[in-house]
Amino acid sequence: MSRKGLLVVLSGPSGAGKGTVRARLLERRPDIRYGVSATTRPRRPGEVDGVSYLFLSREEFRSRVERGEFAEWAEVYGNFYGTPRQPMESWLAEGHDVIVEKDIQGALALKKVYPGAVYVFILPPSFEVLRQRLGQRGTETPEAQARRLACASEELSYVDRYDYAVVNDDLDAAVDRLAAILVAERCRVGRQPNPLDGYD
Repeated sequence: MSRKGLLVVLSGPSGAGKGTVRARLLERRPDIRYGVSATTRPRRPGEVDGVSYLFLSREEFRSRVERGEFAEWAEVYGNFYGTPRQPMESWLAEGHDVIVEKDIQGALALKKVYPGAVYVFILPPSFEVLRQRLGQRGTETPEAQARRLACASEELSYVDRYDYAVVNDDLDAAVDRLAAILVAERCRVGRQPNPLDGYD
């Protein structure tokens, strides 16, 4: 049995720092592939198409849905978001570990498609810190911020649907914890091609 890639699904409420934790992990572990999500929402300043997100028109997004190109997709805050099957599934088949960043709805949808993946919930240190982080973004209207905060308490209630919870109180410490989870999951007997290889 050849080594298969490990799919890690990272999620949590808006403002928890999912993207920052994921980016820092990829700096440390360039061998991990990042499965870029697709969206129809407008591009924010500094975002790069194909790197931050795969930015699509609503028409193109719907066409890809019809062709079955998404592992999951949903409408969130008036925009479409989806997880492209490719190149993610090819990377996994080749033995590369892949990390994707999803909201709660997307993560739970992926769990039905990839039940063997590792699901990690990123938590803010407190609700007040979450409020501050959303306010500091400066990329959304006050109404949009209020809507995200209203959803955050409900999103936090889903933490028990995940395999692991990582509190993002200190960025480097949070990345250390996430990296340790990957190591632990790789050591699971069921994930190793032959743990007794060499003992014959």
